[in-house]
Amino acid sequence: MSAVQGAVPRGAVRLRFDSAGTDCDAWFFEGSKSSPFEIGGRRPVVVMAHGFAGTKDSGLAPFAQRFADAGLAVFAFDYRGFGHSDGVPRQRVSMAGQARDYASAIEAAATLPGVDPGRIIIWGVSLGGGLALKVAQGRADIAAVVAVVPLVSGIAAGKHARTHVSGAGMARSTVAAIGSTVATKVGRTPTMMRVVGYPGDTGAALSAPGFFESYRAIAGPSWRNEIDAAIGMEIGSFRVGRGVGDIGAPVLVQIADFDSGAPPEAAAKVAFLARAEVRHYPCDHFDVFAGNDWYEATVRHEIDFLTRHLVPQPVAG
Repeated sequence: MSAVQGAVPRGAVRLRFDSAGTDCDAWFFEGSKSSPFEIGGRRPVVVMAHGFAGTKDSGLAPFAQRFADAGLAVFAFDYRGFGHSDGVPRQRVSMAGQARDYASAIEAAATLPGVDPGRIIIWGVSLGGGLALKVAQGRADIAAVVAVVPLVSGIAAGKHARTHVSGAGMARSTVAAIGSTVATKVGRTPTMMRVVGYPGDTGAALSAPGFFESYRAIAGPSWRNEIDAAIGMEIGSFRVGRGVGDIGAPVLVQIADFDSGAPPEAAAKVAFLARAEVRHYPCDHFDVFAGNDWYEATVRHEIDFLTRHLVPQPVAG
């Protein structure tokens, strides 16, 4: 792992780490000098990543800085093929590949100065929240999991999308997904589609009312409104499932009750299986990001949750 030059948020340094042979990009926040979370000079680290086609410069910095100010270390990274990470093909969401990137990011973060390798916090938003819940299963080094408006079932998300996507639009997406998958296998250029578009845009993966404006509002310099259409062949098989019962750490699931992208009822079922602490917000998917009405409550509940579970308690005399 090595430090590199480049624009970074306040309090961070930019690092590169290896994920199964792919060089990935990360920001590391050491955190405030004084930390209530420290034990023997070491503190927990929040390993965080974005959701569907997201990059770390698209709304993660405000969360990371609040965690760092509270005394936590933070390791925010880009998945392979996205943002400043290497990897080809570009702009292709691979559930298995992104899960490997999460695991590799945990390994890299655990080696950094001042980090307690036995107290890893996994934080994910949207599809990243679902991946965090999968990656945490069966690991002894995970001290807490925070899943923000998590997408936990591709099938449920597809059914949910039918409320604002026509049958013809769904059919076009399926044809594009099959075509891109076949093209890649025979060495041809994959079929690309927009990540987000206005309602009725059959060439976009996400087209719920307000999504175009909301995603573009958080989009950073490295984000591209483009994704490999092959995601349509993989997303349907994505399911967090009953394995969340194997997570031995405390879990916080934050649900947007009017979520147009990640079905809230599916997230609630997974939260029950995970024996999670659940917080509900009367808002849509993107309203938990900075600049929106529900960001402050979202991040405050996360810090409160981590404080209750990870700050050492004084020993009674």
